[in-house]
Amino acid sequence: METDKIFMQKALAEAREAARKGEVPVGAVVTHGSRIIARAHNLTEQLTDVTAHAEMQAITSAAAYIGGKYLNECTIYVTLEPCVMCAGALAWAQIGKIVYGAADEKRGYSFFAPDVLHPKTEVVSGVLAEECSAIVKEFFRKKRH
Repeated sequence: METDKIFMQKALAEAREAARKGEVPVGAVVTHGSRIIARAHNLTEQLTDVTAHAEMQAITSAAAYIGGKYLNECTIYVTLEPCVMCAGALAWAQIGKIVYGAADEKRGYSFFAPDVLHPKTEVVSGVLAEECSAIVKEFFRKKRH
């Protein structure tokens, strides 16, 4: 659990970078063993690409690092519960473990497609949930004012 918090702090740093760029503040890191092999954050505005979510960027980067499309020995740490698109991509990548911070009741995969993940993927939710939720809430609060 302590390791999960350490890596979630790294994902939160990515989320802060996304916010700095005017992106919805979601960050992700992918680990292999105890080593970070990919870091990413939302780039949908910068790339004008609705698929440029933090998880999608992280999957691409991690697969390039590993030299293969399957991430079954990897863990992704993401500040917000993955959407259905990202959960589907994580399923195709056969990610070993997903650790996320804040739940997303409006767009999270567990609401729309709880069975979308690969059957062997382990899921841990709620790691630093308050911090992860606060950064998103603050971003949208500032957008409205």
